[in-house]
Amino acid sequence: MNVTDDKERQVVSKQRVADHGEVYTAKREVNAMLDLVKEETERIDSRFLEPACGTGNFLVEILSRKMDAVRRQHAKNRYEYDLASAMAISSMYGVELLPDNVETCRTRLYEQFMETYRQHQSVDASPELKRCISFLLRKNILCGDALTMLQQDGSPITFCEWTFIGTDGKVKRRDFEFAELLRNVEYDKPKVGEYGNLFADTGEPTFVHLPKREFPLTDYLKLPDYE
Repeated sequence: MNVTDDKERQVVSKQRVADHGEVYTAKREVNAMLDLVKEETERIDSRFLEPACGTGNFLVEILSRKMDAVRRQHAKNRYEYDLASAMAISSMYGVELLPDNVETCRTRLYEQFMETYRQHQSVDASPELKRCISFLLRKNILCGDALTMLQQDGSPITFCEWTFIGTDGKVKRRDFEFAELLRNVEYDKPKVGEYGNLFADTGEPTFVHLPKREFPLTDYLKLPDYE
């Protein structure tokens, strides 16, 4: 979804509306929708996926709320602030059909992050943090079709799960295919032994998603070194 202020145009062109259903949503509606899950938008590590993110306005507002939480909790300690702000970025995901929108979305989130950082810390982010944030956005904001669950090049949409462990900046990365994450045990039962003999408290089989790829525990600033 795309968003504009009320006085801005709601479409880029009639052709894009016809071809892709691209229509902007008023900013007040975005905030009203996010307010329905207000507590989650203010949790630094709460994960959000926008499956038709357009130029990123829903994600921009989510980032704004998360960074306010980072400021409230960690503004006095720059190390903690840097770590928490990277966690906030890592928790936001988007899929968009149009490549130009993908680039715009990444750019807007990056620029908003850097501007907010300067406001909160009165200095620029370090080159290492800038590199990390750019990398996370490239991995989390993808060009593809959330309906077919395929990227533009025809490969499966694959999301990175970033798990921040402890307070020393270590992150565990695991990659999952989008289609795999949406599998349902009731309609797509795993083969015997495929996911282990796990059961819920009700006695029902528990569906455990297997990662496509795992990476070693890594310092968050060094994540870009591991593609």
